[in-house]
Amino acid sequence: MSIEKGRAYFRQFGMEDRVIEFDVSSATVDLAAKALGVEGARIAKSLSFKRPDGGAILILAAGDARIDNHKFKEKFHCKAKMLTADEVLELIGHPVGGVCPFGINDGVDVYLDDSLKRFETVFPAVGSGSSAIELNLEELWKYSNALEWIDVTKLPVPEA
Repeated sequence: MSIEKGRAYFRQFGMEDRVIEFDVSSATVDLAAKALGVEGARIAKSLSFKRPDGGAILILAAGDARIDNHKFKEKFHCKAKMLTADEVLELIGHPVGGVCPFGINDGVDVYLDDSLKRFETVFPAVGSGSSAIELNLEELWKYSNALEWIDVTKLPVPEA
C-alpha cells in the first residue's frame, strides 16, 4: 500500500510519527484542509505531468495555485499535459489523492513552486488519500529531493 511507502520513507529519518492519517478522505485540497482544520492554500498539492520523453514531472504547489500554461511551457519547453490516474500510479508510484514526493519511483523530476513560500509550514500527502505531514519549507525541500524552486503557477486574484 502507498501509505506504507510514505511511512517507510519518513521512518529512515526518524519522522514516521509525524505522519498524520485520517478516518476521512483528504484526497483533495478542500478535503485535506477540512481534515486538518487549515486554509486550503496551505495544502501542498502534488501535480503530475508528462515529460516529452515519457517520464514524469511532479510539482508541489499551494492549494490555491493553478498552473500557468505559459510559465510551464517557458520552463519545461512543452505543454502542460497532466498524467492520467493510471499513469500517475505507474510513473509516480502513489495513487491520485495521495500523490507526494516521498517514496516515489526513480526518475521522477520533483519541483517546488514558489506559491508555497507564503507559508511557514505546509501539508503534503504521504502516499494515500487520507494522509498528510506538516513540514516547514526547509524540510519540504530536503525530504522532497526537489531539483529546484520554480514559478509556474498563478494565484487567485483577491476579491475587491
